[in-house]
Amino acid sequence: MQGMRFKLAVLLALVVAMLGALVTGAEAKTAAGTGQTVASSYKVGIVYSRTGLLAAYGAQYIQGLRYGLAYATRGTNAVNGRKLELTLADDGTDPVKAVSAAKDLIGKGYKILAGSVSSGVALQMAPLAEQNKVLFISGPAATDAITGINQYTFRSGRQTYQDVKTSATFLRGAGRKVVVFAQDSAFGAGNFAAVNAVVGSQGHTVNRLLVPLSAQDFTPFAQQAKQANPDLLFIAWAGTTGPAMYRALTQQGVFGVSNKVVTGLPERATWQSFGEAATRIDFLSHYVPQGPKNKVNDFLVNSMRKRGQVPDIFTPDGFVAGQMIVRALTEAKGDNVDRMISALEGWNFVGPKGQQSIRQADHAMIQPMFQVKLTQNGTKFTPRVTARIKGQFVAPPERR
Repeated sequence: MQGMRFKLAVLLALVVAMLGALVTGAEAKTAAGTGQTVASSYKVGIVYSRTGLLAAYGAQYIQGLRYGLAYATRGTNAVNGRKLELTLADDGTDPVKAVSAAKDLIGKGYKILAGSVSSGVALQMAPLAEQNKVLFISGPAATDAITGINQYTFRSGRQTYQDVKTSATFLRGAGRKVVVFAQDSAFGAGNFAAVNAVVGSQGHTVNRLLVPLSAQDFTPFAQQAKQANPDLLFIAWAGTTGPAMYRALTQQGVFGVSNKVVTGLPERATWQSFGEAATRIDFLSHYVPQGPKNKVNDFLVNSMRKRGQVPDIFTPDGFVAGQMIVRALTEAKGDNVDRMISALEGWNFVGPKGQQSIRQADHAMIQPMFQVKLTQNGTKFTPRVTARIKGQFVAPPERR
C-alpha cells in the first residue's frame, strides 16, 4: 500500500510539471551542443470550442485531455521516446471554422485530430477525416450519427442513445406512461424521437408536450404536465428560460403528481438554476466525481484537487481522448493511421468513469452511466449517486 501511494505521489508530481508545458512548439531536430539527433515529436491537432456557445464544455474537455495524457504517459508527455506536441485550434462552436482549422492541420501533416464539443462540428469533421485518411476522435458531441459514420472516426464521450437508455432505467415494469416535456425545436423534437424509439420499444407509451421557444409564461404548460399525470416526465430543455420553467413546474405541483421527473444533470455551474426543484428531480448523469470507484478516477480527482479544481461532466471525455491518443500511438509505433485504428478497435480499458470499451464494429464507446440526486446545504448542492449502470445495459444498437 505504501509503495502504491509513493508511486501515485511521484506520478502526481510529474503531472504538475507536465501540465505547464504540454502545449509546446515543435521539438528541435538536434540536441543543442551535442550533435545528436532527437526524435521528431508526434503532432496532434485539437479542434475544440475555446469560444462560442459551448466554450464551457470545451474548457472541461481540454482540461481533462491534459490530465489524460499525463496519466497515460506517466507524466512524461512522450510516447515511444517521442514527445507529444499539441496544437490547439478554436472552432468557436462553428462547423465552418472547425473544417477550416482541420484542413490547415491536415495540410501540415497532422495524422490525429480530436476535440469536437458540438455535434454539428463533429458531423463535418468526420467526413473530412475519412477523405484525408486521418484519425479523428470526437469529444463531448453527443449525436448518435457519429457512431459508425466511418472507420476513421471514434468518440471519447457518450452519445444521446446512452442518455435516453439511462432515463429508461428509472421505470419499473411495463406499460408505463411517459411524457417528454421539451421546447418546440429541433432539439426538443430530437429528444422526443429518441425517447419514443428507446422507451417506446420497451412497452411504454410515450407522448410529448412541446413548449414554443417564444414562451415566457410556463404556467399553462406546467398545468398540462400535471394533468397528464405520467409515470415519468422526461425534461429536455436548453437555454436561459430553464429557471422560469422549473419554477412553474414547482408552483403547479408537478413534483407531487409524477412518480419521476427525470432530466440530464448538466455542468456544476448551472445546478442552482433548478431552484426548489433541484432536490426533487431524478437525474441521469454521465459523470460526477463521486460516481466511479477506480484508480483512474482517483488520479483525476486527486490531481485536480491539488490545483483547487473539481472534474465536471465533460472532463472525462477529454481524459479518455488522451488515453486513446496514447494507445493509438503506442501500438502503431509510428504515424500509420491504419495501425492506430486497429489499436483502438475493440480496446477495453479503465477510464475515469470505469470500465469502457470501443466496439469494433462501429466504434461506439461502451461506458457506465449513473442515476443521481442532488442534496442541498444552504446554497451548496452535492450529488449523491443512487445507481451505477454498467455500460452493456445502456449500449446503443450496433450500427454498420
